[in-house]
Amino acid sequence: MTWELSDFGKHLCGGSGIGELMDDLGHAIAAGGDRVRMLGGGQPAHIAEMDAIWRRRLGEICGQPGQLEHMLGNYEPPTGNPGFRQSIASLFRREFSWDIGPENVAVTTGGQTAFFFLFNALAGHHPDGRHKKILLPLVPEYIGYANQSLGSEIFAAIQPRIERIGDHDFKYHVDFDALEVSDEIAAISVSRPTNPTGNVLTDDEISHLAALSRQHDVPLIIDNAYGAPFPNAIYTEATPFWDEHTILTLSLSKLGLPGTRTGIVIARPSVIEALGSMTSIVGLANTNIGQAIVKPLIDSSEILRLSNEVVQPYYRAKSQQAREWVDEYFDDELPYRVHVSEGAFFLWLWFEGMPITSRQLYQRLKERDVLVVPGNYFFYGLEDESWRHRDECLRVSFSMPEAVVRDGIRVIAEDVGRSWKSEE
Repeated sequence: MTWELSDFGKHLCGGSGIGELMDDLGHAIAAGGDRVRMLGGGQPAHIAEMDAIWRRRLGEICGQPGQLEHMLGNYEPPTGNPGFRQSIASLFRREFSWDIGPENVAVTTGGQTAFFFLFNALAGHHPDGRHKKILLPLVPEYIGYANQSLGSEIFAAIQPRIERIGDHDFKYHVDFDALEVSDEIAAISVSRPTNPTGNVLTDDEISHLAALSRQHDVPLIIDNAYGAPFPNAIYTEATPFWDEHTILTLSLSKLGLPGTRTGIVIARPSVIEALGSMTSIVGLANTNIGQAIVKPLIDSSEILRLSNEVVQPYYRAKSQQAREWVDEYFDDELPYRVHVSEGAFFLWLWFEGMPITSRQLYQRLKERDVLVVPGNYFFYGLEDESWRHRDECLRVSFSMPEAVVRDGIRVIAEDVGRSWKSEE
């Protein structure tokens, strides 16, 4: 584009971590074959049992008069199909005794859009002159948030406590002693499980954050894209949480439906109304396809069985296998550590004292057709940009086929080892 851009235009068009990630993903898919080892994206695996269910549901929709026409040929209300919203509310009332109705549920065009709406509605410049921010109690945090503001910095992050475990493991913890909710904070936001680390905040940590949100009268936003009860890509204990001070987001993507771009928000009615207003302005309505496919599975609670018995065991096994390959290919003498894998689709690798940055490692790996995500992108909102740790980490996805993941980890181990040897 040769015309002059606004500040917002420059912000959106100036490059980003999520843009680079999706560009890599697109090129990897377009290339096809076995040449490119794509370990960088959040692309869910194609689980045969889940794919069969989606194929069956599309057949059922096509076989019932009027359903296909309604799904493809009609606009739904900006907050989503009324029957789908009722089904979501009924599921959580039935399974978790939450006091919610359809007025507490909205559909968005994927979880990414939900966060764009929520962050910019709450944070940024306010009429009283204050510039409010979203507080991230635990970084590294999801790369897709980083560039979502309308041009100004809207994140304030807290450096985590690092627990070293054994020779090659570690875990981040929320540093509650350093956590301060000032008048400049518009909301507290966490992902559970956390993308990129696979960290799952405990029930006690969530309760502590919820208490802070109530105390300071700000929302607690929980990104539940990988969480319970669906898709339940969680390998530890975690109780689903919601109250009237909480904005909970879910997604159909990690069940195997990323192409339907269907996000779900559970919140107080005023938030739902605001999301509907924003949806109507930006996109008129949301996609109908995901809602139509999944609604019967929600009504029957089959979505919970599939999450517990198909999705979770699949990714748990993938996580364990990927970790075994890390220990197989990495020299035990190298100072590598892996974040304890408690959920999601990723291993988070830390190379303490590595002579090169994770960005440089990313470029070297890309030259060898292995695509990962450098860790520096995930530490936005921190005041201390000199903290070396942020340039020593790498996110690796294990959702791709076994041969791709295994060979990709082998190449990463070779290049990491080579980086140290070159300094000797």
